[in-house]
Amino acid sequence: MPARTKARKRALELLFEAEQRGLNVGTLLEERIAAPTTQHPLPEYAVQLVRGVLAHWASIDEALTTWSQGWSLDRMAAVDRAALRIGTWEIVWNDEVPDGVAVSEAVNLVQSLSTDDSPGFVNGLLSRIAEVKDTLA
Repeated sequence: MPARTKARKRALELLFEAEQRGLNVGTLLEERIAAPTTQHPLPEYAVQLVRGVLAHWASIDEALTTWSQGWSLDRMAAVDRAALRIGTWEIVWNDEVPDGVAVSEAVNLVQSLSTDDSPGFVNGLLSRIAEVKDTLA
């Protein structure tokens, strides 16, 4: 598994864990940096992803709410929300990652971790975000 793919998975796990446990994502991130819970520290790109999502949280959630047809954020699966937030940040604010790669990586994450309907939903929503990204940044 490529390093950035692993980092995305770790970032998703952290966002998901914080939500499920009702914790502040930033606080949990700093705790994991200071005292990793696995034998491997968080990859630097996972830290960059989580910090990027945190820095643009309101804009990301607004974009997802605006462009998801018939689905509120609360109605989405928690794993899907985390993958969508990561994918949106990569598409809109990270010029190092091609939009297609960001979409594909998010789809792959939910394919293995979420519902059967999630890959199509995530693909459609992030593809739309990529189309309108110039209006979001």
